[in-house]
Amino acid sequence: MFSRRACLAFVCLVSIFRLSDLCGGQDKPRAIEELTQLQKEARAARESGNQRARIEAILKIQKFLNNAPNVAEVAARAYAEAGDTPNALEALRQFASLGQADDRLLKGEDKAFAAMQKLPEYQSILKRLADNKTAVSRAETALTIPDPGLVAEDIDYDPKSKAFFITSVLEKKIIRITPEGKATDFAQSPSHWPMLAIKVDASHNLVWATEVALDGFTAAPKSEWGRSAVLCFDSNTGALRRRIEGSPHAALGDMVLTSGGTPIVSDGDGGGVYQVKGDRLERIDGGDFISPQTPAVNPDGKHIFVPDYVRGIGILDLAGQRLTWLNQGTKEGYALNGIDGLYFERGWLIATQNGTSPERVVRFQLDSTLSRIVSQQIIERATPTLGDPTHGVVVGEFFYYIANSGWSELDEHGDLKAGAKLTPARVMRFRLDEGS
Repeated sequence: MFSRRACLAFVCLVSIFRLSDLCGGQDKPRAIEELTQLQKEARAARESGNQRARIEAILKIQKFLNNAPNVAEVAARAYAEAGDTPNALEALRQFASLGQADDRLLKGEDKAFAAMQKLPEYQSILKRLADNKTAVSRAETALTIPDPGLVAEDIDYDPKSKAFFITSVLEKKIIRITPEGKATDFAQSPSHWPMLAIKVDASHNLVWATEVALDGFTAAPKSEWGRSAVLCFDSNTGALRRRIEGSPHAALGDMVLTSGGTPIVSDGDGGGVYQVKGDRLERIDGGDFISPQTPAVNPDGKHIFVPDYVRGIGILDLAGQRLTWLNQGTKEGYALNGIDGLYFERGWLIATQNGTSPERVVRFQLDSTLSRIVSQQIIERATPTLGDPTHGVVVGEFFYYIANSGWSELDEHGDLKAGAKLTPARVMRFRLDEGS
């Protein structure tokens, strides 16, 4: 969803900017306020030259964000600038063990680590970082989306028509595309805003979607920036049945349906998770998220897995707003930040991660309690055609997901970057029984 590219919560951590300046709104959730305060502490300590206080603040941020790998790199840089080589190396090892890479490190361009360049331990870490950029591909191309100008965002499948539904950011519509690749328009955004989330409720002949006037995007009128809505269409005719406007400054960009067909949507900019109740949206979280993305329903029907783009994967109790964070299973853990789409299938959580470096599609196997990760399998990483992966859907024995969506070719205003060219997105297919 949009916040992964422009809110930088991810950018905030690397540069220690003010999250409050970027995410806006006066009623910020508790988690955003807490992170903002921690970032202020780190920034003040850096500006005063108090390296010990700066490191302490960064370690607090790292704990608060459930050991997000990008914070490990920030910690390594702080240790290095404080002259603490052993801890700098240990933090870099952690960053590498989480499957990450950084071209500035690999090219020797980060001056913070200049004094370590010739150390065998540092060179070993660089090799691990380089290995993390090795291409992995366990999927195949299922179909190519013919129109490169769409900038495809979300995808779902209708078992009745045996077709995929895909939302378009720039062309502000939903298309229906057959497995053979024949695409037709299904519905336009009623407000002429970018369209993001989509879910098909085949049992009730409905298609749920969201439209978002992305803040700062030239594709939406400036007077409407910060508005978004949940939409409901007739799946047979494409007629709009309902439109539920979100609160101001919300970006309702991701969605899941409960087993009964009730939409649950997340606000990637404001941190809220909402459930559709009649003609209104009811908030169901307790303010623990910073940038929630696509939830996945727990088989018990009482909880949902909510990926926070910054904090990892939360397990939210639908009845009482109680939240626990998914146990990462090992001391070093797994990289759970930067998840855009999340899907539960057969004891695995499948994730599209466009906020990791490199970007990837991965799945995490859970234990019998569905509260702890026991292993991971990379589906695709660092291939020439992956681009920005966005969302996916499980259909039968396969997981289908959007690759080369086009987001990587857009600037922060949603305009094509200088010299960039949009190329057709792909729908990739991974067989679920591979390696299970």
